[in-house]
Amino acid sequence: MSEVHVQRVHTENVVLDIGGDIGALVIYTDKDRDNDEIELSPKGSSARFHNQVHERQFNGRTLFAAVYPGIHAGEYDIWADESTVAGSITVAGGQVATVDWRRSNGG
Repeated sequence: MSEVHVQRVHTENVVLDIGGDIGALVIYTDKDRDNDEIELSPKGSSARFHNQVHERQFNGRTLFAAVYPGIHAGEYDIWADESTVAGSITVAGGQVATVDWRRSNGG
């Protein structure tokens, strides 16, 4: 069975389950990535997981981001597509790492 996602603006708070060896990651994107799934994999592993980019509104601003609310500390590859690593990020326990893929910010 395929996943069904409801397209809507997300205005609620995001709960991040961080602490100890668990951190979080936020990848900011441009509007054209809305509803895209961005895959991650632990560095050196073929096991991938993903999250979806959503439009989020808070404090009068609109942003598009994929949020990974609770992932183990370590290095991760961020996949641009099935065969291309777009970059890497280190996630630390108890902290929120960010990646900015917006073209207006050099992404």
